[in-house]
Amino acid sequence: MVWGLLCGVALGVGLWSMASLVPALGRPRLVHRLAPYVADVSDNARTMLARRPSDPLPVFGALLGPATVYLREMLGRVLGGTATIEMRLRQAGSTMTASTFRSSQLVWTVGGISVGVVATVALTQMQTLPLAMHAVAVMLSGVAGLVLRDYLLQRAASARMARMASELPTILEFLTLSLSAGEGILDALRRVSRISRGQLAAEFGMVLAEVNTGVPLTDSLNRLAHGVRLPALSRSVEQITGALERGTPLAEVLRAQAQDARDDAKRELLEVAGKKEVAMLVPLIFLILPITVVFAIFPGIFVLQVGF
Repeated sequence: MVWGLLCGVALGVGLWSMASLVPALGRPRLVHRLAPYVADVSDNARTMLARRPSDPLPVFGALLGPATVYLREMLGRVLGGTATIEMRLRQAGSTMTASTFRSSQLVWTVGGISVGVVATVALTQMQTLPLAMHAVAVMLSGVAGLVLRDYLLQRAASARMARMASELPTILEFLTLSLSAGEGILDALRRVSRISRGQLAAEFGMVLAEVNTGVPLTDSLNRLAHGVRLPALSRSVEQITGALERGTPLAEVLRAQAQDARDDAKRELLEVAGKKEVAMLVPLIFLILPITVVFAIFPGIFVLQVGF
């Protein structure tokens, strides 16, 4: 009876899912025919045209959607606001929203719990464990999945920020050459975004896209600096916007900013080298030095033992 009930439910849900994916037959309604022509002036038309199925199985989406939304909101309340997540997503260049990232964190948590359940079941086959240890192992696996997803986002953001910091001096020097050749700041940015293939060039490409839609250049640059929050880029944007407002030559300003960016890179490299130098003392003191002492003393001890 139980197996028959489970098979019947699975068959019903499967048939329901397949039927929900079949497009509706018959002539389209008038609103669907008119929506493409009024999409530029009607929000409802744009929403109707942009509507896409969010899940491969709409039935499961309808059944699990409210629970997923509740768990995602609870996860956001437990872990804090979305400002930090939005900043890291912006720095990582991801197109996900904060709610989408929370959903992915929830999926990773469920995956960690599943791994924990499988691991505890495998350990139970070899050795009997208390129920409390099972629960703790499953909880730790879920927390590990949650933390791992956040760590991967933070690592992606840090790696992209490092690439942008390394590209900044070259981009500024390229802009300086273009301005010195007689081009304007918009033409110089357009040339850099067209020729370069780095992360910072892509950001300047988005700045130009906003400018082409009517956004002032200074506002778009300030938005870029506020979103990325790279200190060297923020200083460069402040100098550029100040020069544009005062009407001072931009070439000298960008040349000075490029030199400052290279000096910052040198200082960071020296700081990293200093930290690595301290870290190198650990294998030197605890591995290399004892082995050297053993090789220096052991032959003498062996000779003394043989002599006696």
